[in-house]
Amino acid sequence: MIYTRLFASLCALTSTAAALTPLEVSGKDFVDSKTNDRFQIIGVDYQPGGSSGFTKKLDPLSDADACLRDAALMQRLGINTIRVYNLEPSLNHDECASIFNAAGIYMILDVSNPLAGGYLDRSQPWTTYSAIYYKQVFGVIEGFKNYDNVLGFFAGNEVINEDAHYVTPRYMRAVVRDMKDYIAKNAKRAIPVGYSAADIRDILMDTIHYFECDLKNSTSSRADFFGLNSYSWCGDASYKSSGFEDLTGDFADATIPVFFSEYGCNEVTPRIFTEVQAIYGEEMTQAFSGGLVYEWTQEDNEYGLIKIKDSKTVTTLVDYDNFQKQLNKLDIDRIMSSNATQANVKAEECSVSLITRAKGSQPFYNAWDLPEVPPKVADYIKNGLPDAPTGKFVSVSSTTIPQKVFDHTGKEITDIKFEVKSGANTPSSSNSGTSGSTSDSSSGSSSSSGTSSSGTSTPTNAASLNGAPSLALGGAGGFFMLLASLL
Repeated sequence: MIYTRLFASLCALTSTAAALTPLEVSGKDFVDSKTNDRFQIIGVDYQPGGSSGFTKKLDPLSDADACLRDAALMQRLGINTIRVYNLEPSLNHDECASIFNAAGIYMILDVSNPLAGGYLDRSQPWTTYSAIYYKQVFGVIEGFKNYDNVLGFFAGNEVINEDAHYVTPRYMRAVVRDMKDYIAKNAKRAIPVGYSAADIRDILMDTIHYFECDLKNSTSSRADFFGLNSYSWCGDASYKSSGFEDLTGDFADATIPVFFSEYGCNEVTPRIFTEVQAIYGEEMTQAFSGGLVYEWTQEDNEYGLIKIKDSKTVTTLVDYDNFQKQLNKLDIDRIMSSNATQANVKAEECSVSLITRAKGSQPFYNAWDLPEVPPKVADYIKNGLPDAPTGKFVSVSSTTIPQKVFDHTGKEITDIKFEVKSGANTPSSSNSGTSGSTSDSSSGSSSSSGTSSSGTSTPTNAASLNGAPSLALGGAGGFFMLLASLL
C-alpha cells in the first residue's frame, strides 16, 4: 500500500515538472510538438518593477514568491504566455520557470538587458557586436534552454527604428543567426528565435521582409517569428479605424508566425480591450498568432493590470477585470484549430526587390552581407559558453499564495489558488470567480488618463518581495522527505 501511494505521489511530483509540451514553428503557426495542434498566444508582458528595477541581483524570474502570486492571478485570467524583458544569467530561475510551467504558461524571453554590455547599440552596432555582448545573450540561452515552457527568445526589441544606424538590420539579423547556431549546437531542441519590432508603418514591412526571407548562404539567420509592438487601437476603436485591418492585410502573406509582442493603448482609461475580439477574430487569426497585453504590474507609465502595494498585498485593477471579460468571450476551440494552409508557406529568397524604402532620406538597408562572427563568439558557439549556469525544473508543491489580493473596489478576493495544469492555461479553464470581504487596506483604482508611452526601448524587471518561496525542491532531498511523510 505504501509503495502504491509512493508511486502515485512521485507521479504527481513529476507532472508538476512536465506540464507543458515544447512548441515549435510550422509555417506561420506555433504548434504543439507532439500533437501538432495550433497554439495562439494569449499573453501579458511581465516586468514587475518597471524599467528601472532590473539589477544583477534581481530579475523578473528570480523571486519565486512573486512568481507564484502572479502565476495564480494569470491563471485566473486565462493567460498562456508571458514575455519577460530583462534577465540576469547568473541568477537561479528554476523555481519561477517551474511555477509558470506548472501553471500552463509559456515564456518568451528577451536576451538583452539595459546594463553595459547587455545590448546591441542601435546607433553604432559594430561597437557592441562582441564577445562581451554574447556572454549576456548566450548566458540567457544557457540558463533557460532546459525549460520546456520556453516558447522562444527575442534577439532584439525595437532595435531598428528612426534612430538606428543604416546598417543596424544586418547586425540584428546576424544576432538571430548566432543565437540559432548556438542553440543548434548546445541545446536539446530547436528553440525558436525572433525579433520584436516597433509599429513604424514606413519601415514595418521592410523589417519583416528583411528577417523572414531565405538567405541561401545563411539559412540559420532567418527569424523564426516576428513580434509587433502596436498601440494603435485606443479605447472603443474599430477594426478599421485602429489600422488593424491594414495590419492584417500587410501580414497576410507572412511566412513565419506574427503576433503582438505588446498591445494595449492607455490614452483612454480605463482600458476596455475591445481589440481582443479582433486579434482573436476569424480575420486576424489567419495573419496573427495572438498577442501579449502591456503590461502586468502598474508602473509609472500606468499600463498595469495589477498593482503591488507591498510584499503582502496586491490589487487587481479595473483593467484586469476588463481584460478578463474580453478573454472570457473567446472561442478557444476555433482559435486553436489548425489550418493546413498556414503551415504550407514558403519564404521568398532575399533580394533587393523586397525592400520598398531603399532610397530617400531614411532608406532601409537592402543587403544581406551579414558581419562575420567574432572569433571568441565562434568559439562559444562551437564549445558552449564556459561556466554558464543551466536551469532545471523543480517540483511545485504550494497551491495557496501568501499575499492578500483585493479587487479595485477594495474587496478581498479569497478564492485564488495556484493550480497545476496538465497543458496550456486557457480562459475557459481558468478560475474566474471572486469573493471578498470589504477592506480599506487596498482600495485600488483604474489608471488615470494621460499621454501614451509604450516604454518599450528599455523595459525591465522584478520588484523585491519578501517571504520564503512556496516551493518544494525536487531531487534526492525531496524524494526522501516525501518517503518519510508516507512511512
